[in-house]
Amino acid sequence: MKPPTTYLFVPGNRPDRFEKALASSAGAIIVDFEDAVSPADKAFARTSFEAWYRASVLAPERVAVRINAEDTPWFDDDLRLCRHEGVAGIVLPKAEEAAVVEHIRGIVGEGVAILPLIESPRGLWNALAIATARGVRRLLFGSIDFQLDLSVRDDELIHYRSQLVLVSRVAELPTPVDGVTTAIDDVETLRRDTERARDLGFGGKLCIHPRQVAFVNAAFRPTDDEIAWAQRVVAADAQAGGAAVAVEGTMVDRPVLLKAREILSAATGPGVGPG
Repeated sequence: MKPPTTYLFVPGNRPDRFEKALASSAGAIIVDFEDAVSPADKAFARTSFEAWYRASVLAPERVAVRINAEDTPWFDDDLRLCRHEGVAGIVLPKAEEAAVVEHIRGIVGEGVAILPLIESPRGLWNALAIATARGVRRLLFGSIDFQLDLSVRDDELIHYRSQLVLVSRVAELPTPVDGVTTAIDDVETLRRDTERARDLGFGGKLCIHPRQVAFVNAAFRPTDDEIAWAQRVVAADAQAGGAAVAVEGTMVDRPVLLKAREILSAATGPGVGPG
């Protein structure tokens, strides 16, 4: 299954928004039990979500849950809820140790995708071990917490973003997912952040509002010129029957062909599912 380019957060204590989130063009929605929900509403968020997914007829394969972190009193209850078949993925916040991922997999089984959210230098330091733990489907970047931890601005995180892209490649995972843009109505900031993520090698972005989804999906889609070039490369290779061939003065070798196929795959749509 092609991984999504957009993951839309929806507060776990707002069940009235669950269906609206699924009705968006987001490849996956993340029902948030963590930052979006106050301590007093944690239990309500779990019961509301459970009642909703038991009654919902919409696609459960698009639904992930951001549980509370391992060192909180809500972690175990969140995990028990995620054993149900309505949860396709678990977003693990503050991911710093592969052992926590292994513990989660032992509770929820093999069928649930685990999406560690790398939000700290310690998490990035251990990212390869986390990425190669069983059950991990994709890495997400918690850029807001990361910059707070280092006391730097978002623009200074390019090196760390690139590290996450590299780790994902070494671990043979899909390209990682970049963090949120908090400026909901600032299209220029969203455009800049999304293009930067794409250029650095990310394959998707976390969204906090439905208005961001269509823009992000479009920004990750190849341009018409890129698609046309890829089609010419693939067609020339097929016609050559494995022999050496040049397209527009450039030799089509295996890396060029793979890049062309990657572009055509990206052009088919944003993908759906937890990872």
